Order: sequence, then structure tokens, then C-alpha cells
Amino acid sequence: MRITIFQVKCIHTVIFWVLSVCVLYALFSGFSGQITRWRWVAVGLVLLESVVLMAAGWTCPLTLLAERLGAERGSVADIFLPKWFADRIFPVCGSMFGVAIAALLFRMLLR
Repeated sequence: MRITIFQVKCIHTVIFWVLSVCVLYALFSGFSGQITRWRWVAVGLVLLESVVLMAAGWTCPLTLLAERLGAERGSVADIFLPKWFADRIFPVCGSMFGVAIAALLFRMLLR
């Protein structure tokens, strides 16, 4: 079975939404003080994604796969999001995750 660009877009979009929920949950957990086991799962998944991106030269392996399959430009072609939003994912989500980590560390130090 040959993988298609559509399948890559579906997988990448699902991963994007899961990681976005993880970032939002970490942010919520840090500000609300509700520090649970799920917070560690969320933070761990985002950190795992960061390691994968770092190892791949800050380009998602699914983006590279989409480009190999014929997408003109994988960064937008491999996810079901508007271009203006896709172009801002890393700065927005990265900043939110940084704030979440800072809030979580602050909460843990207060305990």
C-alpha cells in the first residue's frame, strides 16, 4: 500500500491537534494549580515532539515525507490548516508552551 499526501495530511493534522491540546492543558494546569499525572503526559508529548523536530533539523519528518510525495511546500501542504495559521504555529505554540512550563515550575516551587 502506498501512502498518499492526503493520508500524511490527516496524520499530521491529528498529531497537531493532540499536541495543541497538550500545550493548552499544560498552560491550564500551570495557571490553575491543578497538577496531575495527565499534565506530565502532556508535557512529555510536547517535549518528545521537540526532540523529534530537533533531530530532524527543525523540520517535521511528516513535512519531509509530504514533500517527497510531491507536495510543493510541505509546511502548509501537509496539514489541514489555513496558510496564515500554519505559518504561525511554532511561534504561537512554542511561546504558550514556554509560559506553561514557567507557570508549572512556579507552582511546583510554591509547594
